[in-house]
Amino acid sequence: MRLLPEIDHISRLPEFNVIVFALLLNYPWEFLQVPLFADMPQAAHWDAIRTCTRATLGDGVIMLIAYWTVGLVACNRWWVLAPSAARILMFAATGVVITIAIERLAVAGLWLGGWRYSSLMPVVPGIGVGLSPLLQWVVLPPLVVWFSRRQILGSGR
Repeated sequence: MRLLPEIDHISRLPEFNVIVFALLLNYPWEFLQVPLFADMPQAAHWDAIRTCTRATLGDGVIMLIAYWTVGLVACNRWWVLAPSAARILMFAATGVVITIAIERLAVAGLWLGGWRYSSLMPVVPGIGVGLSPLLQWVVLPPLVVWFSRRQILGSGR
């Protein structure tokens, strides 16, 4: 019986909810963009799963870093309960900046062995980064905020 209150307490922490929803939303995104990366569609099944899982875990870390960045600026780690447009924008923008850095390093072969885009990946002119990884950080952070807020507030009932 002692374990249940501890689990309940952890499940109400904003960071717990951010990481859970970040993983749940990023994992399918990673699989959906497989055709946009060279050699991924032809990769062995388990190699592709491992690659997408590793990418999803990295996305979760980026999401936490972005969340904590907003929390530091807002002086409030519970900002997700009353998110403003500016905070959501900062949350997404932090992820975009980190993603641009990682993608540029990876395409240059300097990050985790690197990767290449397939001919299907639209590349953003001027920054040389694929559109899909950038859209990931425009679309998913507001959803993570929405789901996290809803879960935290709902868990108090």
